[in-house]
Amino acid sequence: MKKYLTKPVIYSLYGVSLFLLVLGFAVTIKQKPQMVESPFPNHAYDILNHLDLPVIGENEMTMIRPYQEEGVVVAQNYYDYRGEEEDQKNSLIYYEDTYMQSTGVSYSKEGEEFDVLSVLDGEVIEVKEDALLGNSITIKHSSNVKTVYQSITNITVKEGDTVTKGMIIGKSGKSNINADLGVHLYFELIIDNISVNPEEYYDKTL
Repeated sequence: MKKYLTKPVIYSLYGVSLFLLVLGFAVTIKQKPQMVESPFPNHAYDILNHLDLPVIGENEMTMIRPYQEEGVVVAQNYYDYRGEEEDQKNSLIYYEDTYMQSTGVSYSKEGEEFDVLSVLDGEVIEVKEDALLGNSITIKHSSNVKTVYQSITNITVKEGDTVTKGMIIGKSGKSNINADLGVHLYFELIIDNISVNPEEYYDKTL
C-alpha cells in the first residue's frame, strides 16, 4: 500500500513545482520594464538614457580654419621658440633691413585669391585700412579670445556686425610688410591677450 501512495504524492509535488515555476516566469515577464513615451524632448531623453554620449556645452567653441578651399597652404609659420630651426627661419618677416617674428600664420593659394572665413561666432570690433599691413579685421569671440585677419580685401563686414562660424568676411589680398608672399591671408589668434599658434587650435574646443 505504501508503494501506491508514494507515486501520487511525487507526481503531485512535481505538478505543483512546475505550476509555480511557470507562474513565477509569467510574473517576471509581466513586471519587465516597458518603454513609455518620454516626457523630455528627444535629444534630452537620449542623453538621459545613453550617458556615454558626448555632451557639448553651449559655451564651447570649436575653431575651424579661416578658409575652406582646396590648395591653401601655410606660406609663413608662426614663430615658435620651441620649433625647428627651419620653421623658425620661415617665420621671420623681413622689412626695411629688419627681421620680425611672425605672431600669426600666413596662408596662400599659389597667388590666387580665396575666401576668408570667420573661424568662430563673434562680433567685429575693428575694420581698418593699413598701408603697411593691408586691410584688417578683428573679431572678438569671447571675453578672452580674439582673431585678426590681415592682408584682406573685398571686406563684407563692418564694426559692430555679428558673424557666425564659417561666414565669408572677405578675400585674401596683399600687404607691403610681406610683399614677397603676394596674395595671402595673415591670420592671428589671440587668447588671454597673447598671440598663439593657430595651427595648434584648429578643430579644438577653446
